[in-house]
Amino acid sequence: QVQLVESGGGLVQAGDSLRLSCAASGDIFTRYGMGWIRQAPGKEREVVAAINLSGGIEYYSDSVKGRFTISRDNLKNTVYLQMNRLKGEDTAVYYCAAVLHDLGTRPAEYDYWGQGTQVTVSS
Repeated sequence: QVQLVESGGGLVQAGDSLRLSCAASGDIFTRYGMGWIRQAPGKEREVVAAINLSGGIEYYSDSVKGRFTISRDNLKNTVYLQMNRLKGEDTAVYYCAAVLHDLGTRPAEYDYWGQGTQVTVSS
């Protein structure tokens, strides 16, 4: 199994940028597709970005396409989420998650989750 620890959340203003990081340990990182999943109060979890094992395939939800970029460094066992032009509706807890041997576009597909990091965007 894999352990995931997110960092980089915080309070920013609308229009600002923020980068989230997720450090993985415990298993071979390249066995896992990685994703960033968010949950806002009163809303269902949403996969906002995902990346496959090698980093060659990316997925974005329509709500963040063109503003967020997911990337992974397989030498550092780390996945990143660069968030630009943040909006108030991006306010949520952001979770890093791992799915074995796949690219996950739905929260239920993910096998392992981090504890989450809060992102709050003031408008």
